[in-house]
Amino acid sequence: MATLLLSAAAAFAGPPADRHDDTKRLERATEVFSEIMRTPDKGIPEDLLNKSSCIAIIPGVTKAGFVVGGDYGKGIVTCRRPDGTFSAPSFLTIGGGSFGLQIGVERIDLVMLIMNRHGMERLISDKFTIGADASAAAGPVGRHTSADTDASLNAEILTYSRAKGLFGGLTLDGAVVKQDKHENHEFYGRDVTSREILMDGAVPVPGDAAPLINALARWSPEKQ
Repeated sequence: MATLLLSAAAAFAGPPADRHDDTKRLERATEVFSEIMRTPDKGIPEDLLNKSSCIAIIPGVTKAGFVVGGDYGKGIVTCRRPDGTFSAPSFLTIGGGSFGLQIGVERIDLVMLIMNRHGMERLISDKFTIGADASAAAGPVGRHTSADTDASLNAEILTYSRAKGLFGGLTLDGAVVKQDKHENHEFYGRDVTSREILMDGAVPVPGDAAPLINALARWSPEKQ
């Protein structure tokens, strides 16, 4: 009887707290990306989205990180599969470095476009430093801005921020990006590497991530 009661309690307890946090992070990332792209004439250029290999979204970076150091924010990244569709998400953190002119802003949302294979390889490493291990530039803004710019031609990563309703390119030199192995384990229920998730196609897209993948596919249906 006691065993039955414990089983029933576990069934109604819902998902583990960490996985619930991961699901909320996915929901927030979906909101951030969709809101940015719906802003008239101020979104990420669609031609750049279509050329990108991976898209990382880190919602709600807080000012506290600028003061005390450590992880500034937690987010997700998804990469394109060979058929052009987006992979399951991998969780990551970002911290350190210079966040451009954002000092004094309470919260910002970050978006990073990883533009080529070398940037992808850096991304799936345990950690890398933006500007040192991978070249980066503030991304150009505008729904139809031409991708033929120095930034898009030369940078491995294009970076953007949104704060207080304002959206634009952002420099992130010195920021350290790390794969969040703990969150990946909690979300997928097993040890799985970022390479397996993002590049090998070994992990199917879970239902909790479908809204994000659908939003990305709506604005960027294929890699050019």
